[in-house]
Amino acid sequence: MNLSRLRRNVSQLIEFNASASRSARIVDLAMVALIIANVIAIMLESVAVIHQEYIDYFWYFELISIVIFTIEYILRVWSCPDINNEQYDDTFKGRCSYMFSMPALIDLAAILPFYLSLFIAIDLRFLRVFRIFRVFKLTRYSSAMNTLLKVLKEESSAFFAAFSILAIVLILAASGIYLLEQDIQPEAFGSIPAAMWWATATLTTVGYGDVTPITPMGKLFGGLITVIGMGMVALPAGILASGFSAQLKQNRSVYRNKLIESLHDGVIDAKEKKTLELLRRELGITEQDAQLLLFEHSQQQPLHKECPHCHKEIS
Repeated sequence: MNLSRLRRNVSQLIEFNASASRSARIVDLAMVALIIANVIAIMLESVAVIHQEYIDYFWYFELISIVIFTIEYILRVWSCPDINNEQYDDTFKGRCSYMFSMPALIDLAAILPFYLSLFIAIDLRFLRVFRIFRVFKLTRYSSAMNTLLKVLKEESSAFFAAFSILAIVLILAASGIYLLEQDIQPEAFGSIPAAMWWATATLTTVGYGDVTPITPMGKLFGGLITVIGMGMVALPAGILASGFSAQLKQNRSVYRNKLIESLHDGVIDAKEKKTLELLRRELGITEQDAQLLLFEHSQQQPLHKECPHCHKEIS
């Protein structure tokens, strides 16, 4: 087996949905289980009694996990041209480009704290919290999370505009309550930065109640900011919901087009069925939705079809 073929086989083994083989699915499930186990272990380590009693077990589990994650990261960097040959070529520059991609940075963040702790004195509590970022590796194995990341990327300009408006309103709210309450409550509203805590809690409609206006004008202004805050919170939520709905609709459209292409000759063969199943998993479409799309397409077909072999009309 030559090197290029080995690299291609490795990419199909470690890249989610790159292959429908049994071994690839086992690797996917094993990595998901390892990531979840790491997150649970990190949470349990924060309990002092459990950490002290099982400290050796935690250390060996961490060491095994680091070895596996490191091997995975190296293999992904090595096989990145086969993972996405349109974006990353088989050169040092291409691999560097992959290393600065978001999935690769998440993989690096999962192992970097351990190696840094070998050379730099790091607070173990900080290291433990930093390791929790391994949970983001699950995005690689979840079509729903991938869809959400696509929505965030495509709607980034809309989110930036919404949060820019929120930042402006936040500054105006903090400035207003500072002018109205600074003399009465200098400890809470003695400056605009100090008043931003109240403005943030009020605009997000959380309202902790630890800091509240007491003057009549301050209360009136606070009520106004609360009403405005309801709209401010709904704005990014609406963008996310509409973007997520549009992405799901786009995924269904992509699957429908592939289904129509596969049914062009009137029959879905084994190869086309396998391709459709892989696409269904990648796009996060349920089996029920796939069957519904197939039924809808069959209902739209004309009653008289042409035989693909003899080209005679079939009743």
